[in-house]
Amino acid sequence: MRKTFYKDLVVWQKSIELVSDIYKITKNFPKEEIFGITSQMRRAAISISSNIAEGSGRGTGKDFVHFLIISIGSALELETQIEIAFRLQLINELNYNRITSLLTEIIKMLRGLIRSLATRN
Repeated sequence: MRKTFYKDLVVWQKSIELVSDIYKITKNFPKEEIFGITSQMRRAAISISSNIAEGSGRGTGKDFVHFLIISIGSALELETQIEIAFRLQLINELNYNRITSLLTEIIKMLRGLIRSLATRN
């Protein structure tokens, strides 16, 4: 069976790494946050990689770009949620720096991929 295209994308691989990190970090959040910021952060993180995958399977560059833009939106949501969690002292400085750095890298990669696809079409 042929490997799926999106799995070859470094940005997708890094976004999967981010999901894993977010799950590990939010595992230690207070139980009363399970339906609050914990759930929001997990859904936003999952949405980044999911939209990359979905867009790659849509068949056109225009559709792919659309889903990459949605991925950026989810990344920016997550960035805001990480900031809130940090300010509420739910995330320590080491984890905050690590995941914000990874997230910034993912956003830059998504923007670069969008530019690349836009110039092809």
